[in-house]
Amino acid sequence: MKGPDYLQLAVYFAALLIPAPFIGRFMARVFAGERTWLSPVLGPVERITYRLSGVKPTAEMNWKQYAFALLVFNLIGFLVVFGLQLWQSHLPLNPQKLPDVPLLLALNTAISFMTNTNWQAYSGESTLSYLVQLLGLNVQNFVSAATGFAALLAMIRGLASKGSESLGNFWVDLTRATLYVLLPLSLIFAVLFVSQGVVQSFGAYPEAKTLEGAAQQIPLGPAASQIAIKQLGTNGGGFFGVNSAHPFENPTPFSNFLQLLAILLLPVACVTMFGNMIRQKKHGYAVLTAMLVIFLAGLVVMLVFEHRGNPIFAGLTNFEGKEVRFGVTNSVLWGAATTAASNGSVNAMHDSFQALPGMMAMFHILLGEVVFGGVGAGLYGMLTHVIITVFLAGLMVGRTPEYLGKKIESKEVKWAMLAIVVPSALILMGSAIAVLYPPALASLNNKGPHGLSEILYAFSSAAGNNGSAFAGINANTDFYNIALSICMFFGRFAVIVPVLAIGGSMAVKKILPESAGTFRTDTTVFIVLLVGEIVIVGGLTFFPALTLGPIVEHFLVPAAKLF
Repeated sequence: MKGPDYLQLAVYFAALLIPAPFIGRFMARVFAGERTWLSPVLGPVERITYRLSGVKPTAEMNWKQYAFALLVFNLIGFLVVFGLQLWQSHLPLNPQKLPDVPLLLALNTAISFMTNTNWQAYSGESTLSYLVQLLGLNVQNFVSAATGFAALLAMIRGLASKGSESLGNFWVDLTRATLYVLLPLSLIFAVLFVSQGVVQSFGAYPEAKTLEGAAQQIPLGPAASQIAIKQLGTNGGGFFGVNSAHPFENPTPFSNFLQLLAILLLPVACVTMFGNMIRQKKHGYAVLTAMLVIFLAGLVVMLVFEHRGNPIFAGLTNFEGKEVRFGVTNSVLWGAATTAASNGSVNAMHDSFQALPGMMAMFHILLGEVVFGGVGAGLYGMLTHVIITVFLAGLMVGRTPEYLGKKIESKEVKWAMLAIVVPSALILMGSAIAVLYPPALASLNNKGPHGLSEILYAFSSAAGNNGSAFAGINANTDFYNIALSICMFFGRFAVIVPVLAIGGSMAVKKILPESAGTFRTDTTVFIVLLVGEIVIVGGLTFFPALTLGPIVEHFLVPAAKLF
């Protein structure tokens, strides 16, 4: 690494962390229903939305009512996206006359975008019409991110409540997240992207002549508007097949920096929002510090081994699969950010990372996407680990564990463990089936430990609602379309429902006064315990599988063993 690499990293983290307290404070006021500088413009729109949809914004919901509304809304979104794909050829805004999407691929895509995974077993420019991209996928980019916001808000209210079973109103949270946060930021970023040359068009694909004289179609489309929300909402689904490695989707160094910034901007701000809403900013910053420690540790490993070079090629830096326009550091930083944030967008092929950097990208997902994670989803996943950490700390000192002044009892621990265990089981069971099923093995581009990494990464990405791929596996098969759909669905909602249950259970408890035996959650000791619990749980769960995959490959590559 050279001076400009270190400078860019410093500028990036400054641009990410400095605005976070201000955005977090703004979001806390929005979701508390307080007046903000956007209220004069968007307040009337919000009220009209409630009237047209028949929502009573003052009506409160307990956790079961909140969960029911959330699940029903997402089911409707799934059906809309599924139907649009199956009827694509009969609908307008299809200048390329693209045919209907095959049934299982349409099922996989609809579940993918409903769950904020945005796993794509297709190339958008050759598979989906402008209408499906806009009315189907782009709408889901907004509402799936808003759903993550809503689940987080319900949990926070449960933790901060003083004896009421109310967790707020799902429809209000959904509306405010979309209207006050996602839409304004998306508009700003979309304009910036267009200024950098990201395409935004409804015309048919023009035809050009190559130097050899062959005809080539140039894909266009309303890309900038979708790219803005795909990054801000930690969705990650690319308008084009190669995602942000496409020059029409990510044309300049500035657009690359903006997209990198957008990936982590709201997940980081959610943590500061949390501190404001529970009125314990120090605890919010302690959680953010734990996230940063894990993220920076992974990033350092990735940067060191990618810049160290490939020993097979005399130690030369490996540019294969990297974004050569922006350099190795940008590719590695993007890989670390997108896997930590459950974003899933890529500007380089993770399949081309060396073994340990590829493993670290995968490990970010395997930890449960709790290091920043998706919008809302990352923090509520982290809070399940906080509950386990506080519970363990209570056992160490022999007293009833408390969190934010409320007792942690067996039912909260069981719900938290369920949210942690289900995605892990999906990853390991799905990978085990795939390595034993010949049609699944036929999809691999590589054999040996690297092939295992491709399979493990695919199921990790699906169950972790990330959406990125190692890019060496053909996922558009019946097996992977069905298996990954199951993982995406349960990886999302088998976490959200326990999170809401924890919020409901904690909401009715009274806040106890702090005593000398209370375990403080804003100290260095808490941060160390939290980081240790997360890494140990992830390590014990997945170390055997990682040993057979990327770790073995790391030791075989210097011996010129390639797969």
